[in-house]
Amino acid sequence: MSEARFTEYKMVHIAEGGCGTLLLGSSGLPLKKIEAELNRYAAEGWQVVFQVLEMKRFWLFWQREAVIVTLGR
Repeated sequence: MSEARFTEYKMVHIAEGGCGTLLLGSSGLPLKKIEAELNRYAAEGWQVVFQVLEMKRFWLFWQREAVIVTLGR
C-alpha cells in the first residue's frame, strides 16, 4: 500500500448552528454546509486526511457539536 505524502495541510472547523442549540438543545451538524465546503476544497486539489468530531460547551448549559477536518495536498 503506497503512503500519500502531502506538502501542505489545512484545518477546517465547521460547527452546528448556535440558534438551533439554544432553541432546540441540539440541532446537528450542517451536512449541506460540510458537503459544500469539502467539494470546494476538493476542486482546489485538497484531500481529506483526517477528521474528528468534538463536543464543546456552548455558553452555560448547552453543548455544541463540531467537526474538524484536516485536508492535505
